[in-house]
Amino acid sequence: MRALIQRVSEAAVVVDGQTVGQIGRGFCVLVGVTHSDTNRQADWLAQKIVGLRIFEDDAGKMNRSLADVAGELLVISQFTLYGDTQRGRRPSFIDAARPEQSEPLYEYFCDQLESAGFRVATGIFGAEMQVHIVNDGPVTLMLEK
Repeated sequence: MRALIQRVSEAAVVVDGQTVGQIGRGFCVLVGVTHSDTNRQADWLAQKIVGLRIFEDDAGKMNRSLADVAGELLVISQFTLYGDTQRGRRPSFIDAARPEQSEPLYEYFCDQLESAGFRVATGIFGAEMQVHIVNDGPVTLMLEK
């Protein structure tokens, strides 16, 4: 699994002109699933994300976690994180898991974040979405398990 985490002051996802998910301060998390991923990778990724200390403390150091700032999460399924651009000009998505595998794992991942005590907003799996973020910092990290 891959996750692109962006520290945001606010974020929202729109489908067909309707806002379907929105958060204030927290993380916008784009999640990609590959063929070999299981609940084990989702568990690790969820724990890693909620433990990240990438919010600034009073001294300006990245020392606070999502829990420390009462942060929220906007989680978006993003198969293009497994796009391969090594050859040619058009990406190959052969490494991205099919929806039959990735959707249940994406939902499980979101459930793990909620079980950790966080408010989780989402997009609609497989829908054409517009994601609006205000990247705070900017801070953007890629995680992979």
